[in-house]
Amino acid sequence: MDLKDKLVTSFLAFENEVDVNSSIHDIRLEAIKSFETEGFPTKKDENWKYTSLKSVIKHDYSVFPKQENALEYSDVKKYFIHDIDTYKIVFIDGKYSSHLSQTTHEEIDVCLMSSVLNKDEYKPVIEKYFNKVASKASLTSLNTAFSKEGAFIHIPKGKIAKKPIQIVHFSTGNESSLLLQPRNLIVAEENAQVQIIERHQSLTKNPVLTNSVTEIFAEKSANIDYYKIQNDRQEASLIDSTFVNQTDNTVVSVHTFSFGGKLTRNNLNFYQYGEHIDSIMKGITIIGDKQHVDHNTLVHHIEPNCESHQDYKGIFNDSSTGVFNGKVYVNKEAQKTNAFQSNNNILTSDKATINTKPQLEIFADDVKCSHGCTIGQLDESALFYMKQRGIPEKEAKALLMYAFSNNVIASVRIPEIKQRITKLIAHKLGVNLGFDL
Repeated sequence: MDLKDKLVTSFLAFENEVDVNSSIHDIRLEAIKSFETEGFPTKKDENWKYTSLKSVIKHDYSVFPKQENALEYSDVKKYFIHDIDTYKIVFIDGKYSSHLSQTTHEEIDVCLMSSVLNKDEYKPVIEKYFNKVASKASLTSLNTAFSKEGAFIHIPKGKIAKKPIQIVHFSTGNESSLLLQPRNLIVAEENAQVQIIERHQSLTKNPVLTNSVTEIFAEKSANIDYYKIQNDRQEASLIDSTFVNQTDNTVVSVHTFSFGGKLTRNNLNFYQYGEHIDSIMKGITIIGDKQHVDHNTLVHHIEPNCESHQDYKGIFNDSSTGVFNGKVYVNKEAQKTNAFQSNNNILTSDKATINTKPQLEIFADDVKCSHGCTIGQLDESALFYMKQRGIPEKEAKALLMYAFSNNVIASVRIPEIKQRITKLIAHKLGVNLGFDL
């Protein structure tokens, strides 16, 4: 039995185990039918032209973990941003860890999806937002069919989250291979603000596949600052699909730092339903060996007087492969749109590969839209200049690569994350940069 058949067969058992209201049941049922029809995407699909899932879906993944495995904070402290006080929602092998978490219902809700799906007090929020912006693509439908656990973050009107929120998923190796499907729902109502940090971390050499879906809603004048830190082990693969719905005067920024994992696919989709909206998408990818990172982005400008900014930097070593497929779509009504898209890449090896495809589809005539990509190697003259001044070649290359990605790092608003990313970059480049930001 292949993985698709196993998942379709497992759905009935899953539905029998969970207690959900009829509306969620109907959504799940429609989703599993959609996945059964479409199956896993292949390279025949235009959006998956450069990314194959064959090596990932060949394993006999456990869909339902059989037992829980407790972790001590001291064992996993290094995976948290522990320099600052944060709310924490922590999962171990897909199950909530109350021991490692710090949630709240004081003024804001930072809790579990499973705890709100059936409570009457949350029914209006669930009915208004759950599965309302997520696409019907096959892997998103698969997640929807099995949606049960994940993070639920609700920031009411006018509230500001007093500290950042960390969402952390650990896999321990209790199963020979494990499939995780977290589902996150984040709602920031009018004039609300929140900062969120997300990480998926395997602690084992056993294969792990995470198919994660996050829906984000920013109501009028809300501000959401989201950071994804992807620095997993070589045996772990991640398919991360994030859908953002913005209304008037909102600012939503998503920073994606992809440094690890076997295969990482980031689907990031912004939909602008209003005016004076700013959508910010930035990322740094540094990988080696045979790692594969694919960024697939979409910004849909629906109404006038809005902006979007995309800036992705990639450094590819050894036999690694990078993909950037970015699309900006501007409706006829979306006059005065200002859209910027840039993808710049450095290949440090003759065996490294980057496939980049920035796209603009513009149906309005009064816009400022630009896109572009570059693929190259380090500036030999700059490298020579630095070596002539006594900087060893390895450190000189590292400094040039750090400078190459610095404008993305500079836009990070949480200093402790900026420091962490700087150290991760230094580690990936194999040097000590000798400074923190």
